[in-house]
Amino acid sequence: MNIKRQILEGEGVSLDFKKTITSCEKIARTMVSFANNKGGRLLIGVYDDGTIKGVKSEDEERYMITRAAHLYARPALEPTFEEIYVDDKLVLVVDIAPSQEKPHYALAEDGKWWVYIRVKDKSVLASKIVVDVLKQSSANEGVMIAYSEKETALLKYLDVNPRINIKEYCDLSKLSRKGAQRIIVNLALSGVIRIHTTEKEEYYTAC
Repeated sequence: MNIKRQILEGEGVSLDFKKTITSCEKIARTMVSFANNKGGRLLIGVYDDGTIKGVKSEDEERYMITRAAHLYARPALEPTFEEIYVDDKLVLVVDIAPSQEKPHYALAEDGKWWVYIRVKDKSVLASKIVVDVLKQSSANEGVMIAYSEKETALLKYLDVNPRINIKEYCDLSKLSRKGAQRIIVNLALSGVIRIHTTEKEEYYTAC
């Protein structure tokens, strides 16, 4: 494992740096976002800019992470740990595997459970559409799509336009938001359209 190379590459979809663990809620959010994606790795004892600080007590950090994984994530997560010395400083490596029990929820400071996904180097709140896609993909349910005029209108729109958001699709199809979301979920599960989530918006493109 070349930790130095990973640190030089910087934080991203599957890598996050933590100087230390100070909040079970925050670290649960990151771990849940990894589990809901394709897995990820936490490097504890590393600043956001890649400076290696090292950890003073790996036992304390392990305790906080394990507590967050078991009590602040639902379903609970099972992180794996490894201790690596980098320039004589101890870095705690925490791996989160991609889950077969999606979606995972994290307990927030407001006492509510929320689903998070990884977008670039951030853990962001998942939309209802993404949550539904995670639920159905985890359940491994097949999707049978009958291409009504509503689906056809969306695909024709994406033939000539690069993207569409949920409001635009509601306006186009004259569907309620709930009805439009159901169609988006089914088309996404079938691999017909792709969901794009950013920190500011969510939109859909043809695959």
